[in-house]
Amino acid sequence: MCATYNREPIISIKGDGHAACRGYVAIATQIAGGLRRHGKTVIAIECYPGVRTEEIVEGLCIPLQPAAIIHAERAAQSTDEIHHKIQRFLTDDRVFGYMAPFSVEDFYNQEKLEQLREEIDAVPSGVVVVIGTGASLVTRGDVLVYADLCRWEIQLRYRSQELGNWLAHNEQEEILKKYKRGFFVEWRAADRLKRTLLPAADFYLDTNADNDPKLVAVPALLNGLKQCVTQPFRLVPYFDPGVWGGTWLQEHIGLAPREHPYAWGFDGVPEENSLILKFGDVPVEIPAINAVFFEPVSLLGERVYARFGAEFPIRFDFLDTVKGGNLSLQVHPLTDYIKDKFGMSYTQDESYYILDADPGAQVYLGFKDGVDRDQLIDELEAAQSGSASFPAGKYVNVFPARKHDHFLIPAGTIHCIGAGAMVLEISATPYIFTFKLWDWDRLGLDGKPRPVHIEHGKRNLQWDRTTAWTESQLVNRTERIRETECWKEERTGLHELEFIETRRHWFTGPVPHQTNGNVHMLNLVEGEAAVVESPDGAFEPYVVHYAETFIIPAAVGAYTIRPLADNTAKPLATIKAYVRV
Repeated sequence: MCATYNREPIISIKGDGHAACRGYVAIATQIAGGLRRHGKTVIAIECYPGVRTEEIVEGLCIPLQPAAIIHAERAAQSTDEIHHKIQRFLTDDRVFGYMAPFSVEDFYNQEKLEQLREEIDAVPSGVVVVIGTGASLVTRGDVLVYADLCRWEIQLRYRSQELGNWLAHNEQEEILKKYKRGFFVEWRAADRLKRTLLPAADFYLDTNADNDPKLVAVPALLNGLKQCVTQPFRLVPYFDPGVWGGTWLQEHIGLAPREHPYAWGFDGVPEENSLILKFGDVPVEIPAINAVFFEPVSLLGERVYARFGAEFPIRFDFLDTVKGGNLSLQVHPLTDYIKDKFGMSYTQDESYYILDADPGAQVYLGFKDGVDRDQLIDELEAAQSGSASFPAGKYVNVFPARKHDHFLIPAGTIHCIGAGAMVLEISATPYIFTFKLWDWDRLGLDGKPRPVHIEHGKRNLQWDRTTAWTESQLVNRTERIRETECWKEERTGLHELEFIETRRHWFTGPVPHQTNGNVHMLNLVEGEAAVVESPDGAFEPYVVHYAETFIIPAAVGAYTIRPLADNTAKPLATIKAYVRV
């Protein structure tokens, strides 16, 4: 049914077909077009942490023949100085830190920066290349290039041990700690610099693929983002194995077999996913968060932007436990706790929408009546020590999970999906803040125990969310809103404690939608294919397939969704999420 699922969605940009080029020779030629014929030209290449600077230097050296190459990090503070500065934000935890307020400049020595500027001044003529994370602090140069990298590619480089954290020399350190430092410190500082610097740059360099760079003029890139947020679009998905992984994603989406089954699918997380903008015949891959940074009002809408800033507050992802195992028993932090302990302004409220399920699939949700808190914590700690398994069914409600069920999970609710389900997880974006309470006596794929956070968990568990409350408040709270001859709209949640609203539409004909100045994220949860159209032709018809997540920017306004095929006997369905404002 998912044979047409598109794993590489491309957004074709109009009007800038010659703005991009591919390969280092073509890139050098493009950059050289702006060089002075006589005298000295300084090229500054600002790099997101993780960019392969040596590859860029090697690729550009022969065609540009620079008189000098200056690595900006020579002016950075020492590894020990940086570690001392950021350690309190990293904490001693394997997973969690605190959102750090640093800028890239905070990690540089001003005297050393001045020394590098003197080195530039001392070069009498020719091309001088200044490169690295922080290159723009040395000089803006005569030509400014911003070299970027997507978050998923950074993680893959972490895992392969090719890459450590910026200036940390920790390539061999476990992935969780490297990711933590990136998430809480490096990416925040680099994003702050990107937001101020990129609009002033001359060129944008896509460095995701090994020795396959793409260069695009920044005005064309920014124009591409403007086009992107006036039409429906999809993010580039990626899929990852896990200890509880299932078989649904591989079988239905056609993923290549892996030693360990796929557990996660990410196709609706702008902070992690990427976009492919195609200029002529050159596909340029960029972090999707760039659209949020540089077109926040058109994408999010004024009210969502006013509330969250340049963040995309909704996340869609897949959890595959079909013929797999249970997720860890877990809880997410309350808003006050996540703000106090981790520096986040909102928390990870979520829900499980059951996209598909085997007979007997279950979800664990909420406490049973009469639970003894102390005894439960004692048994969790005993399970963590390895002295006994935790009897989850003794304490936690177990509900059958069937296709199109929707389970709401406000922060503080104990929960997990069991084996046999394909879940579309609809949630708020702070996606790493899961306090595992028990992991079913298993190890991670690395052979180590996965992190368990009972201390954090017990401070957030809401003990009054017992059976009756859970059944009435969190399980299939479906309310019919409107119905016509060819479509029906239902409200499926989320809970009033959560800020996301979800609406499901069943349809055999066109369904009218209106963004009302608010970004929409949707998934086609039933049916083979549908088409999204503009009533006044503002954008070209956009086809979506089963299980694909897609975004409707706030600036779109009115749009319709109808079956792609005519005379559809069986209704299709979408689930739509947006921020209650």
